[in-house]
Amino acid sequence: MKILIIDEMHESIMPMLQKEGHEVIYAPEINREEIIATVAEFDGLIIRSKTPMDRDLLERATNLKFIGRAGAGLDKIDLEYMAEHDIKLFHAAKGNRDAVAEHAVGMLLSLFNNVGKSDQEVRKGIWDREGNRGHELAGKTVGIMGYGNMGKSFAHRLQGFKVEILAYDKFKMDFGDDVVQEVMWEKLKAEADILSIHVPLTPETKDFFTLKELKSFAKPFWLINTARGEVISFKTLNEALDQGILRGALLDVLENEKFQKFTPDQKAEFEKLAARENVLFSPHVAGWTYESYEKINKVLAKRIKKAFKGS
Repeated sequence: MKILIIDEMHESIMPMLQKEGHEVIYAPEINREEIIATVAEFDGLIIRSKTPMDRDLLERATNLKFIGRAGAGLDKIDLEYMAEHDIKLFHAAKGNRDAVAEHAVGMLLSLFNNVGKSDQEVRKGIWDREGNRGHELAGKTVGIMGYGNMGKSFAHRLQGFKVEILAYDKFKMDFGDDVVQEVMWEKLKAEADILSIHVPLTPETKDFFTLKELKSFAKPFWLINTARGEVISFKTLNEALDQGILRGALLDVLENEKFQKFTPDQKAEFEKLAARENVLFSPHVAGWTYESYEKINKVLAKRIKKAFKGS
């Protein structure tokens, strides 16, 4: 098959695909207009998040047999169109699930132990032990919303911390085991000290966490979001933190990740969030490790080979 790669990928992707006899064009600098103009030539596309795989683009892809998504999120892909035209979709959540899980645990431990705050203070000659007294994970109840690749990997990373782990997934059943207790959403909200979000962005999850929803938790809790920023707005985060509904927030993703395109309201709310000591940010890098960069290629190449074996 003839395959176009439109985003930067680990260098191992080329030999992996060429080994199976595919012609591979690596074009990470290509723009949307150029993709649209040439996409009809290709049987496969491998993408990250450069441009939406919407109907306008896919209608030009008259020979397309598959899209390989180097990551987990599928919110920028017209899944309905792909299903209608029998275009296969491969994504690589298994490639970065370990990275996301480790990052979530790392952020949680950093906030609980004031690692960022105390580091900056010591660098300035401030030796404040009491002001940096931390929290222990042991004895806490951790709630996980979404028990797919990321949620399950996060749960397994918590083993050894002596926490109780509750997980809710609207679309899965009978996944409870000796690590995690499968529960309904209401039970999770009644018991969680910490909530980690691991759901895709869909019309249902967009802005799911309203102030009303957060108020329905039985006790103040810490929020971890390594999934999609659009599930909760800056404004809601600030209101929940102001009211003590949230004890802190760990945010690898934001409702708008393009600072230069903030609305005036978003800018003001983000600046308020950024001034808080109980909020920790990272720039959407939870799944962005040196190891996952290559693992994603292996997952995609394996899935492509399996799907088209003998064709």
